[in-house]
Amino acid sequence: MSSIHFIDALLADADRDQRADPGPSDEEALDAYSRVVAGVAERVIGSVASLRINRRLPGGRQAQGSGSAVAITPDGFLVTSAHVVEGVEKGRASLVDGRELRFEVVGRDALSDLAVIRASGADLEPVSLGNADRLRVGQLVVAVGNPMGIFAGSVTAGVVSALGRSFSTTDGRASRLVENVIQTDAALNPGNSGGALVDGRGRMVGVNTAVAGIGLGLAVPINATTRRIIAALMREGRFRRAFLGIAGGSRPLPPRVAQVLDRTAGVEVVQVVDGSPAAKAGIRNEDLIIDVDGVPVADAGDLQRLMVGERIGRPLTVRAFRGGDLLELTVVPVELRH
Repeated sequence: MSSIHFIDALLADADRDQRADPGPSDEEALDAYSRVVAGVAERVIGSVASLRINRRLPGGRQAQGSGSAVAITPDGFLVTSAHVVEGVEKGRASLVDGRELRFEVVGRDALSDLAVIRASGADLEPVSLGNADRLRVGQLVVAVGNPMGIFAGSVTAGVVSALGRSFSTTDGRASRLVENVIQTDAALNPGNSGGALVDGRGRMVGVNTAVAGIGLGLAVPINATTRRIIAALMREGRFRRAFLGIAGGSRPLPPRVAQVLDRTAGVEVVQVVDGSPAAKAGIRNEDLIIDVDGVPVADAGDLQRLMVGERIGRPLTVRAFRGGDLLELTVVPVELRH
């Protein structure tokens, strides 16, 4: 077929497709978008509280802060960002129905930037929890919160602009990457932290945590990992993590080793904390860790995910390459103290 005939065929097909399915008009598309956002807002606004917080500063001074929180049970439990309630034990939560409730901080986990508070005498409308692992780039999301500390019940909409982001958090002693963070272009402002990021069906898929720039917000995902953290905070007031005492990063495996193991990378140790479980086990700088407790590790995130409370005090086998030799070392993690 000549190029002219091919172009004619393309245009004919396009004309045929347009007549068969012209698709929604711009007006119809905007109408559908508005209905979804309005429906989500109607379902979620009643679950989001505006927080007012007083922090004590050195010298007896006080500073006022604000944020948002989302009801997750009818009897008063709300989830928020850990940095919103840092250094405070109590505060006030305002709901869009006009109620103002006292709350206490039940537990906070700075390393995931999640916290749980409980409002007194509450009869709350809990939000429905979703699963951020099912989100797709381009999917509609709606942010509900208290921007600037004065605009309670504000709603902004946008899309998931990226997935799999990470940002660093610290509790003053240890640092950690919060992984699989949701990036969205739904407008966020100071005061939105701790508010809900919800999908088109009104299910909370994230806790808004940071404004990363104009038109760029981040949210801690609601998934199996963070559900466990939230449950532990509700139950015990803290989330226990195992501690090895190493810092490292991903490094490609030597070609011969990669072929034998059918893997491409391991974790190169760049620092071993003195007196830590790793130091006692004989782990050294420049060791290339390939698996822990039989689980392959390719980067610091893989190692971090293994350090859950169940592994505290339990001997783990660490396989590592050192100078071309494969070693097996036994390390007993201790609890990470905040």
